[in-house]
Amino acid sequence: MQKRVEDFMAKVIEKNPGEKEFHQAVLEVAESVMPLIEATPKYKNSKILERMVEPERVLMFRVPWLDDEGEIKINRGYRIEMNSAIGPYKGGIRFHPSVNLGVLKFLAFEQVFKNSLTTLPMGGAKGGSDFDPKGKSDNEVMRFCQSFMLELSKHIGPDTDVPAGDIGVGGREIGYMFGQYKRIRNEFTGVLTGKGLNWGGSLIRPEATGYGCVYFVQEMLKTRGESLKGKICAVSGSGNVAQYTVEKLIELGAKVVTLSDSDGFIYDEGGIDKKELTCVLNLKNVKRVRIKECAKEFGCKYFEKKKPWNIKCDIAFPSATQNEISGDDARTLVKNGCMAIGEGANMPTTPEGIKVFQSAKILYAPGKAANAGGVATSGLEMSQNSMRLLWTREEVDRRLHDIMIAIHEQCVKHGKEGKYINYVKGANLAGFVKVADAMIDQGLV
Repeated sequence: MQKRVEDFMAKVIEKNPGEKEFHQAVLEVAESVMPLIEATPKYKNSKILERMVEPERVLMFRVPWLDDEGEIKINRGYRIEMNSAIGPYKGGIRFHPSVNLGVLKFLAFEQVFKNSLTTLPMGGAKGGSDFDPKGKSDNEVMRFCQSFMLELSKHIGPDTDVPAGDIGVGGREIGYMFGQYKRIRNEFTGVLTGKGLNWGGSLIRPEATGYGCVYFVQEMLKTRGESLKGKICAVSGSGNVAQYTVEKLIELGAKVVTLSDSDGFIYDEGGIDKKELTCVLNLKNVKRVRIKECAKEFGCKYFEKKKPWNIKCDIAFPSATQNEISGDDARTLVKNGCMAIGEGANMPTTPEGIKVFQSAKILYAPGKAANAGGVATSGLEMSQNSMRLLWTREEVDRRLHDIMIAIHEQCVKHGKEGKYINYVKGANLAGFVKVADAMIDQGLV
């Protein structure tokens, strides 16, 4: 079986040279699903995995815009429409200097399986630009977003492709892009999710990824007779996902001791409380400053250019970016007694780190399962837009919680290995089967 995986990956690498993140994401899935493919003639004969790794459509375009000094700037825009077998393309837009074709293909590929796990009818896609909104004025961001949407609008729609936000794309950017789409198309539709509440957005959407990740970890802990109450939690990142992971953890009685950004991390041994979290939200969302400013406000420790994984904790929530937990970081976490990992970011643990966690038999929730709450609530926003309704906060939260419980059940069903639950295998198999069957039903698509 290993030889079959190696041969498959050799072809993927040959066709997609230099796209390391994409190779990593495909390898993880291939290792999980190849035994099923080899044992199932309809999957093997139809070359279903070979078809899945090829995007249905790759869009790449230039984005010219004017800065406040009147100078012309040029960025590159992308949209990877990966798979639409079970519904319209769905996935975020990321504005960050690290954005390139390989990163977006990895994210789009992961999105296919994540969306499948939600039980909602959504295909997988991802898009973005190497534009960096940090340090830009509101007017500069608006001009960029309008230029970006001028091209993207030709390829998206409520029944075709429904983008959302991601790193560097929050409510401000979604608003500018939605306004431009409406102006171009002369229609008010649910073409973007993450919209403002007063113009088609959904309650709980900003909180959904963080809340959903905590709900998933809560279900994992139940399999071992544990709960979140009193658990020490290390959280990385300080953006949307991290902020609401912390909020829900505090609500459920856990003690969060870290937050971070690319410059370093803060450590509050006594635990970050609601007052401190409110300060974080203001500093990061309004003032848009670095996390070290929060340390000054709290009077807690700040570690420059460090990651929080050497801090002793019961549960780790990597919520910043891909490959932030290395093999050495994973070994440190295990050595310090960490019993569970809940991935709020996409693929934040390296393959070596995953092997460390699984060898130690700790509870490990991969991002495609644990952070699916964000896209699940985007799907709920799409439903509300279609019906011209706005559900209550309690209704959306209840539906989100139910979806995360259902995702956990699917992972357990497909991932049991004796007494241990391999959540990576479970998530990959559950997501794969639904999409593969739909593709076969629809013929050569």
